Amino acid sequence: MAELIAFAPGNYRYLPGGFQYSAAVIADAGHVIERARFARPVPLAEGFARIRDHLAAVGRPPAALCACELRSPAPMSEPEFIAFNRRYVQPLAEWGLFKDEANPVARCNLIPEVDAPAEPGFYAFSYTVPAQTEGPPDFVTSGAAECPDRPNYRASIVRLGETSPDALLDKLRFALGDLQSRFDALGVSAHDVTGMNLYTVHDLYPAIASEFARRGLLAGGLEWHWVRPPVRDIEIEVDARRVSRQVLLSSTRSAS
Repeated sequence: MAELIAFAPGNYRYLPGGFQYSAAVIADAGHVIERARFARPVPLAEGFARIRDHLAAVGRPPAALCACELRSPAPMSEPEFIAFNRRYVQPLAEWGLFKDEANPVARCNLIPEVDAPAEPGFYAFSYTVPAQTEGPPDFVTSGAAECPDRPNYRASIVRLGETSPDALLDKLRFALGDLQSRFDALGVSAHDVTGMNLYTVHDLYPAIASEFARRGLLAGGLEWHWVRPPVRDIEIEVDARRVSRQVLLSSTRSAS
């Protein structure tokens, strides 16, 4: 795993990933991470505008954005996924975050099994703010799946096309191993996690004890989202975070 890169304008460091997102972010000393969730997903263009407004309202620049959580209508082929990501990074480039194919912002992008949005949009986002007190560093990881996070996903998916209980367990173990490698690079551990997320439509209840509890990942509970990963044939994603504050935002803009 690559070393952390400082993103000074945002007051955080990030673990490099693809052009579309970083693998993880961690707040700089003197800063923490806040997470804001929309009551219902907000379409992408409107979401970016809402994020910029929210950051301005809390006295933070656009560069403070450090993680995005998206929801999309349906799983995509890899070419479709790449094309979507090229559109997604354009506002980040305009804000000075995405440059020379490097993107500091972590991300997950999931497909709800029911009530999927009509178009891609924002579910939640995270950003840095000055810390009021000292404590363990806040961090957010991107989604880790059952294949390495690099182009040509399908060629390296663990047990491609299989969804038997033992195949799903192998997939989950790979994803959790990838997540652990991100913890190692960030200098954090499972015991620092306050929000653990599982994204799948498959029954992984038996793995809660055998995998999550065994790894010490349940101190803050497990949030299970009935969703699919964004690329076809990927069945499982996991991510984790430690954030100091969470807020819920309306899905509609207030009248001015």
